[in-house]
Amino acid sequence: MSRVCFFTGKHTTFGQSISRRGKAKYLGGVGKKVTGISKRAFKPNIQKVRALVDGKIVRIKVSAKAIRMGLVVKPPKRTYKVTEASAS
Repeated sequence: MSRVCFFTGKHTTFGQSISRRGKAKYLGGVGKKVTGISKRAFKPNIQKVRALVDGKIVRIKVSAKAIRMGLVVKPPKRTYKVTEASAS
């Protein structure tokens, strides 16, 4: 199971984390110097939710942004009826 949004297609992207030392020139220093570059992953905020997809209730992985945008249609709440046989 991959970390991909069902609606938006957001997925893990890769980049770099750059470590610097020194004082910025505008603060009176000689400038920032790069001391190291390491690889890192940018992971989207993926949630597992129950949603209506093509009239069926399924569990899907969606990004938090898709939920906020209203792309996810939640299934209706179930109504339980208490019967006399199960109540006693």
